[in-house]
Amino acid sequence: MSDLGRVIMVIPTYDEADNLAWLIGRLRTAQPTVDVLVVDDNSPDGTGALADELAAADPAVHVLHRPGKGGLGAAYLAGFAWALETGYDVIGEMDADGSHQPEQLHRLLEALLDADLVIGSRWIPGGSVVNWPLRREALSRGGNLYVRMLLGISIRDATAGFRVFRRSALEKIDLASVQSTGYVFQTDLVTRCLRAGLTVREVPIEFVERERGDSKMSGAVATESLRRITRWGLRERRDQLRRALGRSKGRPTGAS
Repeated sequence: MSDLGRVIMVIPTYDEADNLAWLIGRLRTAQPTVDVLVVDDNSPDGTGALADELAAADPAVHVLHRPGKGGLGAAYLAGFAWALETGYDVIGEMDADGSHQPEQLHRLLEALLDADLVIGSRWIPGGSVVNWPLRREALSRGGNLYVRMLLGISIRDATAGFRVFRRSALEKIDLASVQSTGYVFQTDLVTRCLRAGLTVREVPIEFVERERGDSKMSGAVATESLRRITRWGLRERRDQLRRALGRSKGRPTGAS
């Protein structure tokens, strides 16, 4: 995708030694011109050291080490800051466990030609999940419906973590003010893009549940994410109402 400039995918890791080399090998094969940044949160299983070995063997692979487990959003923010400072034009996100298939990344990059943010979506026509129990699918679909209703957005998969941004989009949404560090981070950023008037598109992907290692998502994590989205969403709606009231009070008498 030469029209897009320099592209890098940010991959946060915590105990992903079983998956990392396999995933990066697939990504580098599917998209040889796309660079990789591994952001490791001091994984006790040696993921960080493995990432260093991969980087030593491939100049397109880079590693950012963080002192400890600080949350998914915090890892992405650190990775985005590094990529922006290094001069990349497109900065993407994907999971380290293979659930986001590198072979489908081209769909997101092609759609980015006329968008600011593209999301690989499970819940639009053509999207799907593999090896998920019905309960988890219902939780994800229901959570996204709740997000749409609460925040007043039309994105079907606002919690998805397979996405690509233009650097101009990340610069416009003021990453320095982002405080969400967990899974709420994904919803926060897509909402910021929409509020900023940016073009957000969804393309269908097939999401495949991990085969190796332990999932970081649990019922407790999902519940806490929804609780945080509720607090954040209600605050957003309150601020919208205040802005609307402020504009109304500022209109001259007799204005239509």
